[in-house]
Amino acid sequence: MVIPMTRQTLNWMTLFAVLALPGMALAQPAEEKGGVWVDDDGMTLYTFDKDQGAKSMCNGECAKNWPPLLVKPGMEAEGDWTQIRRDDGAMQWAYDGKPLYTFIKDKKAGDMTGDGMKEVWHAAKP
Repeated sequence: MVIPMTRQTLNWMTLFAVLALPGMALAQPAEEKGGVWVDDDGMTLYTFDKDQGAKSMCNGECAKNWPPLLVKPGMEAEGDWTQIRRDDGAMQWAYDGKPLYTFIKDKKAGDMTGDGMKEVWHAAKP
C-alpha cells in the first residue's frame, strides 16, 4: 500500500524531524505579552541600565533581588536572542544585547512592580 504524500504530511514530517534533533530546543526563552517580554511563568522581564554591552552588572546581592533569566540546558540562541556568561559562570539570556531579569517583588504573572525602579530598571520590550 502506498500512502500519498500531501503538503500537510510533509509539514508534519519536517516538524518531527526538527524536534528529533538532539540537544537543540527551538522555543524562545520568553514571549511578548501586553507589550513586554515575560518568562515561561508569565513574569515580567526587566533590563538594567548599568549593564555594559552584553555584560551583566547585577551580581551577588543584586541578583538575589533581580534573578537573571538563565539559559536552560540545550536551548540555542537565535536572532535578537543571545546568551551571555555571568560572573558566576551561569549563562543568561539577553535580548537585543541587553541581559534580562525578573524581580523578586513581582508575586504573580503580569506584576510589573520593578518597572522604573530607581530609574535604572525597566520592563523589557520587544
